[in-house]
Amino acid sequence: MLARIRSAAVLGIDAYPVDVEVDITNGLPSFSTVGLPHGAVKEGRERVSAALANAGFAFPLRRITVNLAPADIRKDGSAFDLPIALGILVASGQLPEELLRDHAVLGEVGLEGDLRPVRGALSMALAARNARFRGVLLPHANLPEASVVEGLDVRGARTLLEVCAHLSGTEPISPSRADVAALMADPACNDTDFSDVRSQAAAKRALEVAAAGGHNILMIGPPGAGKTMLARRLPTILPSMILDEALETTKIHSVAGTLPSGVSLLTQRPFRSPHHTISDAGLIGGGSSPRPGEVSLAHSGVLFLDELPEFRRNVLEVLRQPLEDGVVTLSRAAMSLTYPARFMLAAAMNPCPCGYFGDPTHPCSCGHLSIERYRSRISGPLLDRIDIHLEVPAVAYRDLTSEQSGESSATIRNRVERARAIQRVRFREQRGVYANAHMTARDLRRHCRLSEPVESVLRQAVARLNLSARAYHRVLKIARTIADLAEAAELTTAHVSEAIQYRSLDRKKEFA
Repeated sequence: MLARIRSAAVLGIDAYPVDVEVDITNGLPSFSTVGLPHGAVKEGRERVSAALANAGFAFPLRRITVNLAPADIRKDGSAFDLPIALGILVASGQLPEELLRDHAVLGEVGLEGDLRPVRGALSMALAARNARFRGVLLPHANLPEASVVEGLDVRGARTLLEVCAHLSGTEPISPSRADVAALMADPACNDTDFSDVRSQAAAKRALEVAAAGGHNILMIGPPGAGKTMLARRLPTILPSMILDEALETTKIHSVAGTLPSGVSLLTQRPFRSPHHTISDAGLIGGGSSPRPGEVSLAHSGVLFLDELPEFRRNVLEVLRQPLEDGVVTLSRAAMSLTYPARFMLAAAMNPCPCGYFGDPTHPCSCGHLSIERYRSRISGPLLDRIDIHLEVPAVAYRDLTSEQSGESSATIRNRVERARAIQRVRFREQRGVYANAHMTARDLRRHCRLSEPVESVLRQAVARLNLSARAYHRVLKIARTIADLAEAAELTTAHVSEAIQYRSLDRKKEFA
């Protein structure tokens, strides 16, 4: 007898429908899976056979063939365990098939028949809705993330027996629905705040500009100046996430297996801070079974690279594509995958190997060649893609002991939100452009018209600092953001002058 169970599989961060076809015929007892199964899919036959036996069902001692269609795409993961188990029960006449015809089924099965969570449940639930399925049946642990999908009956079960009781009609499982509006209105609280930072007014201003325009930022300063402290508070002043951003970010973390247990939707912008020993595959993504890397896990949030020159050169160079395009494309012999990677890069470094070059209170012990070699670990093309170069001086003792607190993150975020609102209106007809940092050369000509005094200041800066074309465009983008914070329609010399100050590493004297 033949049974067909609907399911889904993840490809990249999205999913596509898969038909699990189970055929049981007379012949020597065997259990074979076809349709390009890989890894955990092949091992699923052992889990399924043990689970059915331990749950009290009769496992058919006949020839069992399972086909995963479409058969020309490689399948990976353990989400096919439950549909295969149900397919065997339906094909052997132990369960009715009616309730499964318009539902998608997914989940890993334990040897005792318990259901365990799988990666990518949100993506698969969205794929089920797009395929016009009426509902989805999955492990109870995946219920919070899948229940945010509107227009779909999402049911969660803890054991194989619960699923069978629901399908037989003895103990129906009620659908679950998350309150998406409440989740978006009440994001997770953050225990870090800009009011904790003493002094560093110039650094706070630069971070506000970076957050308002989505600009990448590099902080240069001696050890203990507060670079890491400032970077960790950057997400607290970023604009609140919209639903589309939250869904896409949650999909990435669900596929990667980093979504916290019980969380329905990630409403707080991610902050990722990988160690400098990370590999290029760990940063950009990949592996034998491709998974999102740190740049994709930081999507819609902040990727913080502390001690930037300590990262290997080949690791840093792979950042060029995501910084420029906002996506990561992984090409392999069998497939090509694209992961979203629209993040803000926040990096920190010392001015020299000892960390005290230019510090008035600590003598620098580094020679000219060692300083040159240290800074040359960061290539020019990568520096060009970082909009703001910020010098962070050491904090004086009187500022450390001061009882006066600075502005709170909420106050700064209000100004950032107003600037982003201006940008949303500006780019409302442009797809893929949400902030000034994403503007193309054509957008700059349209939205950054220069008067004669402003053009004169820029002309002198390009000649004196030897700015590249990309650096020139960065200055214009930063100036546009500064103008938006001031709610000014036109760029002025003050806006452009401040933007030029944020390109300190372009000055030749800095490398002398």
